[in-house]
Amino acid sequence: MHEFRVWAPVAQRPRVKLGEADYEMARTDDRGWWSVRVEQAGPGTDYAFLVDDDPKPYPDPRAMWMPHGVHGASRVYDNAAFVWSDTGWSAPPLASGVIYELHVGTFTPEGTFDAAIAKLEYLAKLGITHVELMPVAEFPGDFGWGYDGVALFAVRDAYGGPDGLKRFVNACHAHGLAVLLDVVYNHFGPVGNYTGRFGPYMTNRHTTPWGEAVNLEFEESDEVRRFFCDNALMWMRDFHIDGLRLDAVHEYVDRSAIHFMEQLATEVDDLSALLRRRLELVAESDLNDPRVVRSREANGYGMDAQWNDDFHHALFALLHTGDTGKGYYADFGSMQDLAKALTQVFVYDGRYSKYRRKVHGRSVEGLSMHRFVGFIQNHDQVGNRATGDRLEHIVGLERAKVALGVVIMAPFVPMIFQGEEFAASSPFQYFAHHEDEAMARAVSEGRKREFAAFGWAPELIPDPESRETFLRSKLNWAETDKGSHAEMLDWCRKLIAFRRQSAALNEGASGQIQVRFDEAQQWLVMERGDVSVMVNLGQMPVELSCRREDRMVLHSGDGVAMQDEMVLLPPSRLAILSRQTF
Repeated sequence: MHEFRVWAPVAQRPRVKLGEADYEMARTDDRGWWSVRVEQAGPGTDYAFLVDDDPKPYPDPRAMWMPHGVHGASRVYDNAAFVWSDTGWSAPPLASGVIYELHVGTFTPEGTFDAAIAKLEYLAKLGITHVELMPVAEFPGDFGWGYDGVALFAVRDAYGGPDGLKRFVNACHAHGLAVLLDVVYNHFGPVGNYTGRFGPYMTNRHTTPWGEAVNLEFEESDEVRRFFCDNALMWMRDFHIDGLRLDAVHEYVDRSAIHFMEQLATEVDDLSALLRRRLELVAESDLNDPRVVRSREANGYGMDAQWNDDFHHALFALLHTGDTGKGYYADFGSMQDLAKALTQVFVYDGRYSKYRRKVHGRSVEGLSMHRFVGFIQNHDQVGNRATGDRLEHIVGLERAKVALGVVIMAPFVPMIFQGEEFAASSPFQYFAHHEDEAMARAVSEGRKREFAAFGWAPELIPDPESRETFLRSKLNWAETDKGSHAEMLDWCRKLIAFRRQSAALNEGASGQIQVRFDEAQQWLVMERGDVSVMVNLGQMPVELSCRREDRMVLHSGDGVAMQDEMVLLPPSRLAILSRQTF
């Protein structure tokens, strides 16, 4: 026997359809919930819903298994059948973390959870503590990034389905790796979203870059919020996920007395107490608003951390001056900007933005640096370039090594993107497969128009609908022990190892970092307690003073020398000095 439930507040006669038979559902409350128990149904049973006089069967918005794709029938999934072996597991604190972002479909040739398990020992030895998965909720088409998910409770079947994800998480925990999952609560994908047939999940009273906004504040919004909160709790409770990364929270339109993020944070804290293990919420926000990560007790929204885009933009604009003046990079490009990001998190903290043409942001004064995630590459910053070129492709190996050094030595929680650690030769391009020809054509043409405005020839822009674009983005693991790839991998391992053993590099309190720089010569020195990080992004060698008791711990390439309390730093080099002996 299985009980089928669905929220359909405007329906008059919903039914559940099993094969050729359908069963009338009864209203269970005044909020719009309906249910029916079917004796012959159980795990593995395929089903769909019929709504009133509409003859079309619709998948369950809360289905955990969609083996027939987003347009097909749902399947009953037995959550209790999987045997876990991670009893007693609790994730390391995010503050001590090194995050590794990966896309399941391109991380391995097979593109599955089970294939990714074979790489977990490699990640653990690299020094990774948290594996962050790009979205795995079911989406239409044969391949995609996952941000157009429509069946948000169902794990993508092509990756291995719900059991595959459980095997992956279980294996991660066995290797001492926590798992973060990217979830998208700001919109549904444009194809295969049938939630509107059941209730007002969306509202036309607000719009976002993807169309109508999620209904977080109008009529029936209680159950819409419940849908997303239940989804978050499901991942953490049923799949043992250790935390969520919330995509583009600045597109949540919510003027409720209790903001959706605050509600979610409260419920996750309660679940954490119940499960007796650490759970984290990491936000992506374009607002530069510290309320996102302030505690609820301090009238914040209670997220544990957020991505720091200002740090990325400030560093990238110095590494690659060819992008200075384009898009949001028009607001960056000076050593002063990077120094401010390293010491004050947001470069735009109440400062006028030329790009936005308004004052943007607010100071993070009083917040720990561990509330922010720092990176120089991620899926957006690589994949949303016209050809998906990685940092090393753009600025060369030496500057890419400098950038990685800055990221891992910075006061934020560092994050690296799949393949960054070995300067992967494969790009990470934007790919999305749409079966509908009109939608596919619109996506391809829109991509060309978008980058033509930046001077890219349309014929050079990869077609996101092409399988070749997807296959081209897969990592080539055969290159990790060869030439410059092995050199970068060794550098990455050493940086992470040094961060882990240095007390100064794990301090999160603001005000603990001293930065000096020269705008003309393009050098910068960051001092974190007994550690000094020296960077030369200029065109000429520089001599930088150091402390008598300093010794060289790491440097990024040939030509770095230390003598008589001076360090000689050639162009595109980074040196790390410390007073401690390791």
